[in-house]
Parts: sequence; structure tokens; C-alpha cells
Amino acid sequence: MLFGNPGKVIDSLTVDGRSIRSAVVNENAVRAAAGITMAVGAVAFVYAYFEHRWLPLKIVSSFFFVEFLIRVTAGFRYSPVGVVSKWLTMRQPAQWVSYKPKRFAWTLGTGMAAAVTVITNSNIHGWLPRGFCLACLALMWMESVLGLCLGCEIHGFLVRRGWVTKDEAFEICANGACDVVPRRPAAEVLASN
Repeated sequence: MLFGNPGKVIDSLTVDGRSIRSAVVNENAVRAAAGITMAVGAVAFVYAYFEHRWLPLKIVSSFFFVEFLIRVTAGFRYSPVGVVSKWLTMRQPAQWVSYKPKRFAWTLGTGMAAAVTVITNSNIHGWLPRGFCLACLALMWMESVLGLCLGCEIHGFLVRRGWVTKDEAFEICANGACDVVPRRPAAEVLASN
């Protein structure tokens, strides 16, 4: 289903005693996918930085753009790296997380990959494409190694600030990134300190 909610809805799924109604994705597979893309991106970056060979970075950034575009439109389970990461993690118990914050993060990734694709395929070399590449590598490292999805954190921040409406089905994220804690009045916060 394009541009709908391509996450997986599992009937009667409960996490910590709560029923999950939202579309979900396996956090273990997502982290494995981040590790795979980080490794591939690091190889392309090394060629660009140390040998000034830009073709690997052009190819990898174009592939990443397509990869993230598939994740956002068709779903993680249909993306090439998603298929490989699902296979790599099939023996681990699934850790289900809400799909929407991951989709938000992948939308940011699509934008970054599109920027690097345009920059590198326009034969712009130097610090600009390498800077974008380093930022992407840092984000993929945080996701794969630390389990910290910065896009999910940004989405949770936007929801907590009221800049994005809270989706009723939006229920669980890795490390509590999407938890919406009700705000306490400032007088109450000051009184408790």
C-alpha cells in the first residue's frame, strides 16, 4: 500500500500489558538495517575521503535514496536492506515498536540521501558531500549501536510540544522516545524543587 500505513498491524499484540493498536516494526531488524547501511556508507565514505574516488559515494547515496523511499512508501519489509535485516534477525524475539516514528525518521533519511545524491551526482566534491555523509554515518551508528533513533526523538519532541498532534494509535517506541508525559504547570514544578 503506497503512501498509506505500510507498517505491520498485529492483532492482540501486547507490550508491558498494554494492547498495541498501531502498526509496528521489529526494532531488532531496524537496528540491523542501520548497521548494514552504516557499513556500506562507511566504505563509500572512505573511498571518497582518502582516495578521492567519488563513484562509490554516488552509487551508495543513490541506493540509500531508493532504499529509504521504499521504506517510507511501501514499507520496511519491502526494502532490500529490510529483507536482509529481517533474515539476519529471524532467530531473535521481535521487539515491536510503533511504525510512525520510524517512518518519520526514514523520511528525514530520504531527504538526506536525496541531498547527497544530488550533490555527488552533480560532481560537487569536497567537504559538503563528506559532511552530509559523516552526519548520516553518525545517525546510523546511533541507531544500530546505541538504539537511539534521533528521528524518533525529534518526532516525540514535536508531539510533546504540541506542534504535531498525538496519534491515538501511536503507542510504543524504543527507549521511550515517543512517550508523551503530561506537562505540569510551572508553579507545580518550582514548588517540587
